[in-house]
Amino acid sequence: MTDIQREAMEYDVVIVGAGPAGLSAAIRLKQLDADLEVVVLEKGSEVGAHILSGAVLDPCGLDALIPDWKEKGAPLNVPVKEDHFYLLGEEGKVRVPNWPMPPLMNNHGNYIVSMGNVCRWMAEQAEALGVEIFPGMACSELVWGDNGEVKGVVAGEFGLNADGSQGEGYEPGMELHGKYVFLSEGVRGSLSKQVIAKYGLDADSEPQKFGLGMKEIWEIDPEKHREGSVTHTMGWPLGKNAGGGSFIYHLENNQVYVGFVVHLNYENPHLYPYMEFQRFKHHPMVAELLEGGKRVAYGARAITEGGYQSMPKMVAPGVALLGCSVGMVNVPRIKGNHNAMLSGKAAAEAAHKALQAGRASDELADYEKEVREGAIGQDLKKVRNVKPLWSKYGLTTSLALGGLDMWTNTLGFSVLGTIKHGKSDAAATGKASEHAKIDYPRPDGKLSFDRLTNVSFAATNHEESQPAHLKLKEPEKQVEVDWKLYAGPSQRYCPAGVYEFVTPDEGGEPRFVINFQNCVHCKTCDIKDPAQNIVWTTPQGGDGPNYPNM
Repeated sequence: MTDIQREAMEYDVVIVGAGPAGLSAAIRLKQLDADLEVVVLEKGSEVGAHILSGAVLDPCGLDALIPDWKEKGAPLNVPVKEDHFYLLGEEGKVRVPNWPMPPLMNNHGNYIVSMGNVCRWMAEQAEALGVEIFPGMACSELVWGDNGEVKGVVAGEFGLNADGSQGEGYEPGMELHGKYVFLSEGVRGSLSKQVIAKYGLDADSEPQKFGLGMKEIWEIDPEKHREGSVTHTMGWPLGKNAGGGSFIYHLENNQVYVGFVVHLNYENPHLYPYMEFQRFKHHPMVAELLEGGKRVAYGARAITEGGYQSMPKMVAPGVALLGCSVGMVNVPRIKGNHNAMLSGKAAAEAAHKALQAGRASDELADYEKEVREGAIGQDLKKVRNVKPLWSKYGLTTSLALGGLDMWTNTLGFSVLGTIKHGKSDAAATGKASEHAKIDYPRPDGKLSFDRLTNVSFAATNHEESQPAHLKLKEPEKQVEVDWKLYAGPSQRYCPAGVYEFVTPDEGGEPRFVINFQNCVHCKTCDIKDPAQNIVWTTPQGGDGPNYPNM
């Protein structure tokens, strides 16, 4: 498609993604210079449509960006009032007391929020400052300059036929050029992957690690509702099969966020993360809370978990990676939104300084320095060993060692140094013949639900006539490798039922089917596929989930 002629628009800074990082960057740029030309491009149908997070928000990012956010009506309405942590067995639970935990684990002063609504509010603040925000504009390509720098992006291409040819109503989209381009696409962004690969930005970092987070919103009996209550659990039902845990957050209006995270470095390819989530809700503690209530929304997304040692280089000529495009989640705190905001602010300040000096399209080294040495780096460095300890030694041992390491890090040192992650999550997957199958109970339709029914509560939609945005590098590999060696884990790790193997009635080898219409843009397939044969790309703008209050 390189012969297509497109119109071009020029900006000072082009920002891809209207999440907390991208919007923070846009706001800060206009705070520093109201005359800067800044545009934010968002692939969702509206700002917030593709935002899914826990979320208990540490407001330090907002404090730094918009100190008077309370007066301006930011939707941080539910302060955390109580904080509980449990280790679960199949029928019981053990409360882990709060007092042995390092101070950084304290949720006092944090808020239970919908990050989708926070981003909608942030978009209003940005537009009031003069930022141009274009939702429904998927960025499908990078535009390269004459010297190999990132010059801009292609956005708004519509009307391709399933075979990639131009349909009757084809629109080629536009090139949006910037003196600097910020990629704040979230986890495993398709353009960020290209930049990291082209410039070898991950050459000196550990492999990035990921989790799959699944979330439902429930309306529950008012008598059971405790606004401001936060609960986290570990243990059952995952046991030794995988790392992970749950969260239960009581927000306003008798609603509860119920979420479940499975670390994607699990070995057993028979593991079914979605069904682990559904099984979790049948634990007596959870079932008692939810009985009589109703689920009103569902969604899923991958989470970056590699932390400090997995952050790639964040800058290359003309481009900077922000937020989850780098991986800034503090795993034990289950928080990354504050760091995403701080990264956007830092990138904006570095770009403003460069533009003031007459620079363009070079590396924003000041941004990288601030992230690694400033508040973000300090936040992540203290907890850098928690995830690799969990992966190496399991839940019980890692709780003790990780807690000790976090305590010593608050004092400025670590007896463990920096532990490496080793394998990627894809490489961690074991052969099917080496692992036992797992029997999952059928969903009951009251507390637990089949996957496709739940996906309907994500309101996801894709124009069916377009090319599938989930690409196979080598189509035959899905049967030869995914099916024959690993028993088709793509059927199970996808939380939206996108992938299936269909066996002909007369027998023989199965056929691999991609139901891309179901996709909720979690990117798990791009991460966990053992052969790394599935590549997630952007569909046309506006497609995908339409999350209300996630």
